[in-house]
Amino acid sequence: MFKPVKQSKAYQDVVEQIQESIMAGTLKAGSLLPAERELKEQFGISRGTLREALRVLEQKGLIEIRTGVAGGSMVREINSDNLSDNLGLLIRNCAVSLKDLAEFREEMEGGVAALAAQRSGSDDVVLLEALLVEAEGHLNQGRPGWDAFIRTDEQLHLALARMSGNLLFQTVLQSLYANIHTYYVKYLPVNQAMLQENLADLQAIVAAITAHDAEQARSIAQSHVRRFNSYMENKEAE
Repeated sequence: MFKPVKQSKAYQDVVEQIQESIMAGTLKAGSLLPAERELKEQFGISRGTLREALRVLEQKGLIEIRTGVAGGSMVREINSDNLSDNLGLLIRNCAVSLKDLAEFREEMEGGVAALAAQRSGSDDVVLLEALLVEAEGHLNQGRPGWDAFIRTDEQLHLALARMSGNLLFQTVLQSLYANIHTYYVKYLPVNQAMLQENLADLQAIVAAITAHDAEQARSIAQSHVRRFNSYMENKEAE
């Protein structure tokens, strides 16, 4: 299955060969890699080099290393978990600049809103309208309802991502909204007027989606992101 590797970059070659076999489907989810002794012979490497390569593959989420009598290196099902986790770490630790975050969100959320406008059905519209009513109810409570309003706002954006029908949009936005609160706490000056403005944007987006006006939905979503990022940039500059 595998060929000897160049010793100058042995563990990288091992990682690449096993990774390619997994991606090609030669090694299927749930199957075990050959035993360590067999892998060492096929690759022509030491035990230490092999274990270093296996650790890298485990960190990538491609295999799971099990210990014990029935242990071994099992191929994991490829999914979006690692992408979500890595993006979440970047956002949660504020490792992305406000400018980069704004550009990313503007393009992504604009595209998601446009797709939702094109692909949403009557049940989707009912859900969005219910979320708007819920958000308005939280906002009418004043300060005690602010946190709940923000959570409902996130639910609405994630609903749009689901309506887009695109798994990557859903995965990325779910990770973004699960971790973006560090930016809100640090930079966003939350108050009743700002949240009221947010609600008006959401109502306008839902209206565009109900009308299946993709370009209007895109434009409103992008303007929404730009305006609220300007609030955060002003706070950062203080």
